[in-house]
Amino acid sequence: MKIAVIGGAGVRTVIFINGLLDRYRKLNIDEVALFDIDKEKLSVIEKLCKYVVSRKNEALKVYSAGSAREAVTGADYIVTTLRVGGDHSRTMDEEIATKFGVIGQETTGVGGFSMAVRTIPILFDYCRMFKEVAPNAWIFNFTNPSGLVTQALKFEGYDRVIGICDAPSSMKFRMANYLGVEEKDLYIELFGLNHLSWVRSVKKYGKEILEDLLNNDAFLKDVQEFKMFDPKLLRYLHMLPNEYLYYYYHREQALDHMLKAPSMRGKTIETVNRDMFAELKDMDIDANPKDALQTFLYYMEKREQSYMSVETGAESKFVAERGNLEVPDGMGYAGVMLDCIEGMQSDEPKTLVLSVSNGDCMNCLAAGDVIEVTCEVSKKGIIPVKIGDVPEHTRILIENIKYYEKKTIEAIKSRSLEKAVDALMLHPLINSYSLAKKLVKAYDEAYGGLFK
Repeated sequence: MKIAVIGGAGVRTVIFINGLLDRYRKLNIDEVALFDIDKEKLSVIEKLCKYVVSRKNEALKVYSAGSAREAVTGADYIVTTLRVGGDHSRTMDEEIATKFGVIGQETTGVGGFSMAVRTIPILFDYCRMFKEVAPNAWIFNFTNPSGLVTQALKFEGYDRVIGICDAPSSMKFRMANYLGVEEKDLYIELFGLNHLSWVRSVKKYGKEILEDLLNNDAFLKDVQEFKMFDPKLLRYLHMLPNEYLYYYYHREQALDHMLKAPSMRGKTIETVNRDMFAELKDMDIDANPKDALQTFLYYMEKREQSYMSVETGAESKFVAERGNLEVPDGMGYAGVMLDCIEGMQSDEPKTLVLSVSNGDCMNCLAAGDVIEVTCEVSKKGIIPVKIGDVPEHTRILIENIKYYEKKTIEAIKSRSLEKAVDALMLHPLINSYSLAKKLVKAYDEAYGGLFK
């Protein structure tokens, strides 16, 4: 079986391949084809991936394809992981947003809007080709804003699309680690939208423990995803929020930290990636792949340690020495995807959080609305747990953001500035017609006409 990665020059591809090595035989995966429009970066990533495979004497075939069509032809699984506009676009999005006094994070609010407007038309083009040369392939969308992009592709008629995000799985990993149990012994029931979701049940060995966790100050302080929230808020919610809800529940605090920071997250990532590829391109990777991999891992560690530090005001303490850094085992986006593939090939279901069509899962949304929810995955299919009614305060926010997503998709398909303003106007992080109008104009001009 074959996996195609569209956007294969992304830095996470190396980690993805390393994680796949422990499971490719079990999952019946023979080859991975990488494609990216940035051929120079792709060459670097391909060499690192091949070294990761060869150093373990594995037989997995990894190669770069000359075209997207070549990469996808015959694929059983397709990964979409694009950043249209490159790393600098993320910096631009944040700078424009903060100029107008709003948060510009790449998945939330106007930053996510800008990325979606640039990305969705490109993915429409790719998916038309996917349908032609690999009509039965499952598409795993890693591209941000994942929920909105997945929604657009579903609306366009691409039913075999699954939205992937590593936030819920990373949260569960850290919770299990804190509680001293294996992940399989911890059940988490989550509902909402991507980067806008809540955990309403946590069971350890089958026993409900959410109440105990909410009243455990040490747990709320020590687990990365929750320490940024006021504990009183979490007890009021009576749920554990996705970390990106920090931008909604502590909006002015997040914006203040971003405005005061010497460098915002987007600029940090742009700088780290630029420095990493500059150093790698000057190396003879073929002659000394071990040093090249250590260089890659050094910069990846630098990147990861800056995560959420700007927005929360946390001090980023970067400590890493080249020489003995280990390649992550593929947890994260790649781990969720591989768990999903394993589940789809198995009689025994796996419990995963995925972005899928609502069906009759949540009563407040339409059947075709994409939600993020705990699912049971097996040969029988991907079946969301039944959520039913949700607390009113979550329902209002979910419906609001889903309205924004649908209007954004309408604006993209019709290339309408007016509909774009309509989409942003009622977004909770904008909440103003006049401000939405200014923002749409600013982004449209910055990118030379997003709606042409």
